[in-house]
Amino acid sequence: MMSPNEHTSTWQAELALDCRCTLGEGPQWDAANERLYWCDILEQRLHWLAPASQNSGQYALDHKISLATPLDTGGLLLVGEDRLSLFDPHVRTVKRWGSFETDNPLTRSNDARVDRHGSLWLSSMGKAAEPGAGALYRLHRGELTRLRTGLTIPNALCFSADGHLAWFTDTATSVVMRWTLDREGWPQGNPEPWADFSSTAGNPDGAVVDSEGCLWLALWGAGQVVRLNPDGDIIGRVELPVSQPSCPAFAGPGLTKLYITTAQEGFSAEQLAQEPTAGSLYVVETGIAGLAELPLRLT
Repeated sequence: MMSPNEHTSTWQAELALDCRCTLGEGPQWDAANERLYWCDILEQRLHWLAPASQNSGQYALDHKISLATPLDTGGLLLVGEDRLSLFDPHVRTVKRWGSFETDNPLTRSNDARVDRHGSLWLSSMGKAAEPGAGALYRLHRGELTRLRTGLTIPNALCFSADGHLAWFTDTATSVVMRWTLDREGWPQGNPEPWADFSSTAGNPDGAVVDSEGCLWLALWGAGQVVRLNPDGDIIGRVELPVSQPSCPAFAGPGLTKLYITTAQEGFSAEQLAQEPTAGSLYVVETGIAGLAELPLRLT
């Protein structure tokens, strides 16, 4: 991976909603209802923002969730610590749909994103980030298949527009991997190292792909989201006033706004005083549009 040079574009993110999550994660645009959803994993809350009206709100849940993704049949699927649930945000009903690592009380769900086939990739990790406790799965037409084990903090799940490539990272390794996919979106062979952040500030976290085929990657601890070209070189950088960005997502009309979730997990009182809006939602307009994501298909 090349280092940024004098041609690297730089943007400044601004506060979008002062929500101060402990662990903000999983931003997801619901295009049909024009809402952005994201989770506060540790506080068991689902947040939402309607960019057009600036209305916002939150739902309290009885378990940790890491993603709320739109379904092709309406409503949302909640990716939870030990379950997958159907959620109707209008009447606030939660119905358990399936189980997720219920036999392993040490883990919870972490990163997740719908691929170009309308299937969901989702991951687990140890609740205390126990080394190697996590795994990576694909939920395809209602069937959950485990793709990889021995991961510590799986993140950066995202996909190329043609559906032929997937990216992910085990944050603990500092290396983003790229995986070749077949026509139905299943991985082929072993993933290969694509971008190495072991010698840079921050650790790779959540990621999303834009309409130009570039990847936007949050660097946890560095207060930045970097834009990487298809070769894995840094060609852009979003700077935030808080140090722990967790995941970016494109949202709004034309997908022209990049929203970024952040966290204050592990902060001391001194760190909170230095970063009072840590855990809040940030936004930046870069002039680059996002890639529309498909709703999840369960059948």
